[in-house]
Amino acid sequence: MAGTPEHTPLDLPEGDPFGPHNLPYGIFSESPDGARRIGVRLGDHVLDAGAAASALGSPYVSLLARPSLNPLLAAGRTAWSDVRRALTAWVTVPAHRETVLPFLHPLSAVTLHLPFDVADYVDFYASENHASNLGRLFRPDEEPLKPNWKHLPVGYHGRSGTVVVSGTDVVRPSGQRKGPADPAPVFGPSVRLDIETEVGYVVGAPSAQGTAVPLSAYRDHVFGLCLLNDWSARDIQSWETVPLGPHLGKSFATSISAWITPLEALDAARVTAPERSVPLLPYLDDADPSLDPAGYDLRITVSLNGHVISEPPFSGMYWTGAQMLAHMTVNGASLRTGDLYGSGTISGTEENERGSLIEMTWNGSHPLELPDGKRGFLENGDVVTLSAWAPGANGTRVGLGEVTGRIVAPLPAGS
Repeated sequence: MAGTPEHTPLDLPEGDPFGPHNLPYGIFSESPDGARRIGVRLGDHVLDAGAAASALGSPYVSLLARPSLNPLLAAGRTAWSDVRRALTAWVTVPAHRETVLPFLHPLSAVTLHLPFDVADYVDFYASENHASNLGRLFRPDEEPLKPNWKHLPVGYHGRSGTVVVSGTDVVRPSGQRKGPADPAPVFGPSVRLDIETEVGYVVGAPSAQGTAVPLSAYRDHVFGLCLLNDWSARDIQSWETVPLGPHLGKSFATSISAWITPLEALDAARVTAPERSVPLLPYLDDADPSLDPAGYDLRITVSLNGHVISEPPFSGMYWTGAQMLAHMTVNGASLRTGDLYGSGTISGTEENERGSLIEMTWNGSHPLELPDGKRGFLENGDVVTLSAWAPGANGTRVGLGEVTGRIVAPLPAGS
């Protein structure tokens, strides 16, 4: 009588959000200082994609046996689809099981790293609810939205060198701050440190300088999505953001999840954007039915020290990733492999759907009541975690992993 088949990492429980329908990419090592390799998440394991490709005699070894995702990102959309199809077969076709199994490592036994080399970083302001909330906070006697907001995706360039992977501590930034009643600015650590719940878009295929990327080419250039927390020092930001915009209040740290979810894994989660109340210029007009929907139904959860404080819905974002990309390049700015652009803070219409503490606490005037104390803004030792999932085909869920960061005190001067 045959025995019960041995359970392996390839035998996932039904409904696992990191099943073969997902297969997000990351970079891992078997020790903190070990060799970095491309990994593909399957359940609570990571597949050494390069080693599996070599053992199976795959033509994609040159893209997968690398310490960074950048070569795969640069290979373009056809290669992305081909590699994904091959990976799906490796983890589902019985004939590959014995070859693939030795290359699956428990997630708990590996170290995850920044998954790609970040080229340029742009942060947008694409949520009407978020922009309106901040307008009501800071300009109560004016219209909440500036006149340009519904005509173009507002954004600014950030600092790519301070993009860090989930789990990296965030040092509380220092800088100048000045309250309305203060006679002069003072220097010191930020006392109004905040989060920004965002989704990041990872650019693969580059574009030539002097050319614009149309809405229809979005999926030719964007490889996938990640979760993103663009930490913000609101007191530093408010003093410096006249007249040019965010600088030191934003550039000290931007955290992204360790896993990049390919766009193909999110096909079932695509949704149309909300109805636009202002006519759009042709390069941003996505009403053409031949264009694929470029919004996504992502269900996001924000936790502070393990307590859920918000669940912002991404499906209501006014501007889509395709429109942000089109606007970012309409002046002829080139795309580079590894470019990252963020959606801006995601906020819904309800109080429990706001994506930043400045909104949740109404600029600190109504602190959050948590089991471990009140919070207007972040304190040292606080841990913030963003997690998300999206609806997949046939009732499945597609996990987007999480991005976590812990606030630590600034280093002593001179250290």
